Amino acid sequence: MYPYIKRKIIKIHGSSSGEIEDSIAVEKKLKITINGKDFISLYCTPIMIRELITGLFLTECIFTEMPTEISIVYGNELLVDIMSNEVISTDDITTARRVGGITYEKKRKIEKIENDFSLNSRYLLNIFNEFQQRSDLFSLTGCFHIAALSNGEKILAFAEDIGRHNAVDKVIGYSILNNISFNKKLLLVSCRLSSEIISKCSRWGIPIVASRAAPTTLAIEIAERSGITLIGFIRGERMNIYTNPQRIYL
Repeated sequence: MYPYIKRKIIKIHGSSSGEIEDSIAVEKKLKITINGKDFISLYCTPIMIRELITGLFLTECIFTEMPTEISIVYGNELLVDIMSNEVISTDDITTARRVGGITYEKKRKIEKIENDFSLNSRYLLNIFNEFQQRSDLFSLTGCFHIAALSNGEKILAFAEDIGRHNAVDKVIGYSILNNISFNKKLLLVSCRLSSEIISKCSRWGIPIVASRAAPTTLAIEIAERSGITLIGFIRGERMNIYTNPQRIYL
């Protein structure tokens, strides 16, 4: 299934107008059932669906281990059925975002990330520049968020989605499915650094999170508690380090 379509539109520029063909991001409803019973629905870009489900369900601790029997049917809606022996309750599920998914209100202990991973600021700027240049779907449509996992030298996992949380979940899910460790890695994102994004990184022990956008106060609090180095406003030759600056050196 394609992540975008072509559509003819009228474009006005100053005092002139004309018909052009534009690229439009595809948004699909994803309905997830467990053992045939309705569980959750969310909206997403219809690519990397298995990665999205894996990242979301394991990050939110809905499953302790991802079931192998997953049926995915592509159509007007994306229909996913997961066969599982685990007993899952929907009582603690709240809608967190329309274009993204859910919040599963299960208490998680935030553990301190303690390792010696550090990164030269020049390496960070270089890898972030490479990261931004990979955003083909954004370049076509102007409608996608991007996320990636890197070791500071190369990008190991990359995803695009109309939902920023989805993009992060896809990267996490891809890494899990391909046995890529989160130890001594950094997450690169195009979106604002919210508490939900930082909580996902804390869950998997990702020590550095970097974005071209700004963090929220709660994201900073979680990063401080979990030992994450939180970096925002990476643009050109500059960046802002909000927490645990010892990981970045000149």
